[in-house]
Amino acid sequence: MISVKKQALTVSAALAAFALTFGAPVLGHAAYQLNPEVKDATPALKEASAIGVRTHNTEALQNLPNKDAMVVMSFGTTYKDTRAFTSHIIRDRIQQKEGITYPTPEEALAELKKDGYTRVALASLDVIPGMEYNYDAAVYNLYKDNFKKMTLGTSLMYWMGQENQTDQVIETLKAVQSQFPKLGKEDGLLIMAHGTPDPSNAYYSVIQDRIHTLGMKNVFVYTVEGTPNLEQVIPQLKLHGIKHVTLMPFMMVAGDHANNDMAGNEPDSHKSILEKEGFKVDTYIHGLGENPNIRKLFVERANESWDALQK
Repeated sequence: MISVKKQALTVSAALAAFALTFGAPVLGHAAYQLNPEVKDATPALKEASAIGVRTHNTEALQNLPNKDAMVVMSFGTTYKDTRAFTSHIIRDRIQQKEGITYPTPEEALAELKKDGYTRVALASLDVIPGMEYNYDAAVYNLYKDNFKKMTLGTSLMYWMGQENQTDQVIETLKAVQSQFPKLGKEDGLLIMAHGTPDPSNAYYSVIQDRIHTLGMKNVFVYTVEGTPNLEQVIPQLKLHGIKHVTLMPFMMVAGDHANNDMAGNEPDSHKSILEKEGFKVDTYIHGLGENPNIRKLFVERANESWDALQK
């Protein structure tokens, strides 16, 4: 079987979308099912209950032969070594500065349609189902009727143990723990997430809760563009008697936020702010995509979308 496990990660550096042919599906995928007592679900109720892996069949196109593709979507970065794109701002900056044009997911789907692909699995490289994942879902909803069948996988962390699903927050923390430094009583670890204006910013509170559940002492999550921010976490460091801090990005790639906002030498970098507060600071400049345990989880998410396409 040629699976997403060997193919999906090739997107991490240079591609926003690609087409592949796969073998037999693996049974099961993380989708929500309406209560069987609901016999006459309205279109609005069906749309509202589209949770987890999403699947759509376009009845008018069911006579078309199957020609399958996968589109892998990631926010992206202006750092050349870690590229894949749903961000229009990043794409525009690269086009203006380097003269390189990368396709949006919409453009990739239009190209697949033109090339005769009839069934498409969408996979996401987002960490939480925030605003960027909402964009993935919008692409799915706007383009699903153009294909015989379309599926949409979930972000790295989506389910939190509800509906008999896996607690993917705990699963992710266990996976990323392999890169944590050994911490003494006066050592702390700050994992820097992105943050989002979407209400799903609450995931970071869940992450902190699961950190405590797993007994990870002196480990704190904070965000660049959400809450909690660095200023809100510093009092916690002092309260716990921490004198030495390691900063680590909790993002798919170690791009501009990790290299500059977190670890830069400018006075307003997180490293500089913590040093001014009297902490000794070390930095770990590697994105989640470099961790083989995390890559395995992203492959599982992509496989869930692909498996749903095959059913």
